[in-house]
Amino acid sequence: MKTKTLKKNKVNVITLGCSKNLFDSEVTMTQLQANGFEVEHEAKQDDSEIVIINTCGFIDNAKEESVNTILRYAQAKKDGEVDRLYVTGCLSERYKEGLEDEIKEVDAFFGTRELPKLLKTLNADYKHELIGERIITTPSHYAFLKISEGCDRKCAFCAIPLMRGNHISTKIEDLVLQAKNLAAKGVKELILIAQELTFYGLDIYGKRRLPELLKELSKVEGIEWIRLHYAYPTGFPMEIIEEMKVNPKVCNYLDIPLQHASNNMLKAMKRGATREKTTKLINDVRALIPGIAIRTTFIVGFPGETRDDIEEMKAWIAEMKFDRLGVFTYSHEEDTTAYELEDDVPDDEKQARAQEVMDFQQDISLSLNEEKIGKTLKVLFDRAEDGHFVGRTEFDSPDVDNEVLVSTEDNFVRIGDYAMVKITGASDFDLFGNVVDDKN
Repeated sequence: MKTKTLKKNKVNVITLGCSKNLFDSEVTMTQLQANGFEVEHEAKQDDSEIVIINTCGFIDNAKEESVNTILRYAQAKKDGEVDRLYVTGCLSERYKEGLEDEIKEVDAFFGTRELPKLLKTLNADYKHELIGERIITTPSHYAFLKISEGCDRKCAFCAIPLMRGNHISTKIEDLVLQAKNLAAKGVKELILIAQELTFYGLDIYGKRRLPELLKELSKVEGIEWIRLHYAYPTGFPMEIIEEMKVNPKVCNYLDIPLQHASNNMLKAMKRGATREKTTKLINDVRALIPGIAIRTTFIVGFPGETRDDIEEMKAWIAEMKFDRLGVFTYSHEEDTTAYELEDDVPDDEKQARAQEVMDFQQDISLSLNEEKIGKTLKVLFDRAEDGHFVGRTEFDSPDVDNEVLVSTEDNFVRIGDYAMVKITGASDFDLFGNVVDDKN
């Protein structure tokens, strides 16, 4: 029996996981809206007749969050607070049969590339003419732009190819159309995302075409910043950095997950790289663009990892002085080649190692931030909270990197605008300053 009145044809889309999932949810919402549905993203009120959960299945914590969210809405359906419940995304792609057996309240499960099938279930049509159109759920001045899907790499620990399939690029002209539509809505910053940016174009053009894509996106009026996420280090094409150097719209920022510093671990992870080769790559990038911000991530607790491997990682971090750094704990994923190895590092030790590495990075982050005191930087402001306007420089991506805080008492900026800010103070992960020129 229903306990509340639900809005007919209203859909609540819930997104879990990474920016690529968020992009997929935005596309789904666009298609639903064009078919006459009222759509909300992570609605504050539970008054939607239909709930669609876009799940993550990347690592254990993400899978647990996805399952708990499904169970919450399965109970809501039992209680009459939801009429129809659908699940899509990575967890659904990977564990569909098991989920169908365990959670009967879900009306249907769909994989990562089954949007047309999901729409058909809702008696909606997949509208090809909407390619390039997208509702965005981020603040209106920046948006993610997914340039390819899937991955052809075979890292030992990674289950993404199992969930996202092989690498498929989107054509340059389609991405330019998307960028134009986003710019028309006020988007100023494009954050390019993919499982593997450097492979862009190989499948449809027979060669890597990311530099050409950057040139074409830079021609879109209104787009001022283009940011690169998720570039694989092995076989990295330096043409990307050469384009970054001469193209003022491409941020001097590179997200390049390196995963480890120990050659023993890199070999076991099947990364196809060595510490020495990666050191040369980072040094070559910095030689071409002094001051470029390099963000990376590491994995601790991979099978067979020793204290010596952690010390080697820390020594390399001290040598390379990465601008931004994150740490994941290893997750033992079925059907990956690493699953054949013994998961021999206890969970509490994995957590301790991750904290140890992050604590080590903290001093580096503070030192690098303090070097910015006295400099004047261009800042894009995202929001206002707790007495501050909060923004980012070209060296920072939203949600994961540093922020610039400017007092609302002494300064005024408009959210979504750029301003020049003189940096007056620094902490481990934030900068503080004052507006000196509010013009672009």
